[in-house]
Amino acid sequence: MTPAIRTSAPTRRRTAGMTAIAGLSAAVLMLTACGPDTSGEEVETEAAEFDDVEPADSITFWTNHPGDSHEIEAELIERFTEETGIEVDVVTAGANYEEVSQRFQTAQGSGDVGDVVILSDATWFPNYLNDSLAPVDGALEAAEIDTDGYHEALYADYEYEDAHYGAPYARSTPIFYYNKDHFAEAGLDDEAPETWEDVAANGEAIMDEDVTNAGFVFPAEDEYPGWTMANLVWAYGGSWSDEWDFSPVSSDESVEALEFAQDATDEWAMVSSGDPADDFVSGAASQMVGSTGSLAAVLESSDFEVGVGYLPGGPAGEGETPTGGAGMAISAESEPEEQLAAAMFIGFMTSAEATADFSEAVGYMPVHQDADMSELYEETPEFEVAVEQLGNARVQDNARVFMPGGDLTLSQSLHSILTSDVDVAEEMEALEEEFQSLYDSDLKSEVED
Repeated sequence: MTPAIRTSAPTRRRTAGMTAIAGLSAAVLMLTACGPDTSGEEVETEAAEFDDVEPADSITFWTNHPGDSHEIEAELIERFTEETGIEVDVVTAGANYEEVSQRFQTAQGSGDVGDVVILSDATWFPNYLNDSLAPVDGALEAAEIDTDGYHEALYADYEYEDAHYGAPYARSTPIFYYNKDHFAEAGLDDEAPETWEDVAANGEAIMDEDVTNAGFVFPAEDEYPGWTMANLVWAYGGSWSDEWDFSPVSSDESVEALEFAQDATDEWAMVSSGDPADDFVSGAASQMVGSTGSLAAVLESSDFEVGVGYLPGGPAGEGETPTGGAGMAISAESEPEEQLAAAMFIGFMTSAEATADFSEAVGYMPVHQDADMSELYEETPEFEVAVEQLGNARVQDNARVFMPGGDLTLSQSLHSILTSDVDVAEEMEALEEEFQSLYDSDLKSEVED
């Protein structure tokens, strides 16, 4: 391959607009969360409410077909109907998780709401607060679905006050991607960096050798920087919040991590104007942190050898990874018959066999521990990294995924830091104040009642 050659010194405003874009349509996922029990009350989720209930003959499934999963979803649904006789009316309820969630909330009380709805880790909680979701525990038990088969870290992402409000479906973690050809041209070893200092050293070597435009690419504002950059902040000992305490976002550790990122864009990194995977696949950037949900598309679209590895660590220790993606939830408006059929559908779509087929077709992680991925791993060992990395999974910070407007506010601050000379400490102090304001106005009365 002929790399794009840097013709001038990198600047903090280096963006993807400076490079040719490969046009990759890679799946970008949101992050996940697990909430604390703030009230001390237990939610009753007994299966007794489904005694003598027969499943409905048909249900409605609201989806955005995550990861361009139209074909595999249709195939799995056909198999479900053949097995159970239950018809599934599929509704494309939005182009992304946010649109699906908005439509679901707007439709409450209309009588036209999906029985099963795709909700991300960052969109299910507002729907829970609106009393729009039924706990899935009792329905799954009545449908004889063994939830112990799910990867524990993934199922726990939908837990709040001792009940679950979804089951894992289209799930991923960020992983570290690197261009092996670029590494070779820069005289680097063929291995993923273990720390963010290693990432910087790689990026500097790549820029020194004029291999390409940037040694690393950070995400654009609308590509969920708070998700992938959580690893960087955690690696320095910071965080976006500690449950509902927002002081960690402006701590010395968080500021140090983000000053590292800001300095990087002056020297060896760029900020994408769109999907960072486009910049990586085009050869414009040599390293990135991206979703495992993009892995299949990245491998297929790259004309160079792609390397993958765990997320980097830092001064605070080994690299930790946020999980991400979406789950399947059940509408509280649905009748018990529909909820039982919905639970049967969810159990089928997230079973060991179905999740293996879904993962192989789309690139998300298998959500069931018994999924047989041996053939895929043998053919494409890169996919195994995401599952192995679950041992380093960490629950997302409340400020980003539980608080309405929290992720948007965080993304705006991170974009400002990455693309300008704003004082990082002042920016994060302002962000802490904004987080507190959002919490006081939108959540405090809900979670402290």
